Amino acid sequence: MVVITMATNQLLTESSILRMKNFNRELKFSRDWYPCKWLPMTLLNGRVNTQLQVGTLPCRKGALVVSPRISLPSTTLDLLEAFDDEYGGVIIDPGCLPSSSNAFVRLLRDSLSNWKLNRKRGIWLKILSEQSDLVPIAIKEGFNYHHAEPGYVMLTYWIPDEPSMLPDSPSHQIGVGGFVINEHKEVLVVKERQCPFHCSGIWKLPTGYINKSEEIFSGVVREVQEETGIETTFLEMIAFRHAHNMAFEKSDLFFVCMLKALSSDITIDEKEIEAAKWMPLDEFVGQEFYQDDHMLKKAIDICVATYENRYSGFIADQLISKLDGNLSYLYYNGLNKV
Repeated sequence: MVVITMATNQLLTESSILRMKNFNRELKFSRDWYPCKWLPMTLLNGRVNTQLQVGTLPCRKGALVVSPRISLPSTTLDLLEAFDDEYGGVIIDPGCLPSSSNAFVRLLRDSLSNWKLNRKRGIWLKILSEQSDLVPIAIKEGFNYHHAEPGYVMLTYWIPDEPSMLPDSPSHQIGVGGFVINEHKEVLVVKERQCPFHCSGIWKLPTGYINKSEEIFSGVVREVQEETGIETTFLEMIAFRHAHNMAFEKSDLFFVCMLKALSSDITIDEKEIEAAKWMPLDEFVGQEFYQDDHMLKKAIDICVATYENRYSGFIADQLISKLDGNLSYLYYNGLNKV
């Protein structure tokens, strides 16, 4: 009988103990070992002292046969489950974070030490809502907030002793407005139920924000339908505005698109819209509000010029790119052949 004794003064993590149990299970079912068992294990203050008793398999020359598929469990401190990104950094797997705060802080510290030794750069740590008690621990260890979405918060840690090269958090919101004009030279306009005081009571184009992963052209068609009930199809993007320090101190991209009406009966969304109607183009353009606002006046002038075929905007062309291997849309002036 051979007795293997393991004794260590190191603190064991939950996964270390789990690996010991898996090791015992592998031994029991290995064809290269006779049945074996753990002798009683003493675990005091996270320290282990145990003996593993195994049998020897008779063979020629009396050698002890050990399966090459089995290795003794390591009692060294573990690292957080993570994988390398394309820029010399590390992305931590949120699904493998320990539930214990004590285990998390130990693993995080050991992992950071290891990544520093291996000259890693940016560390990305995604913490799910149900793991939110780990956020203050990571912040205390030097992580910074990057961005948050429903269900998680993203934290980052920059290792090199130089200004961080990690990209900033998302900085823009994207809005769209639909210019819809019918065969009677009437523009589809709305009066919003809630809007800033300076534009209260103004008849304006249907507008809104596009959703996550939504295309600009499909977003503007959706917004027009939701606010007015009018079905449309996208024709072209005719102008866009870029502004800064808007809502939540973010920058704002607003795209004006020409749409073709496919229906005429209006049904408003009463939660957002006070009223909607088809307004004669001259009456719409003649509103004092637009005459006093140089940018809006210019945008409407471009809309009218597009309707009168004196101006051509951008069409949406779906193409594939080697950058990501996916189909996406390129917007360009379709009248100018390239």
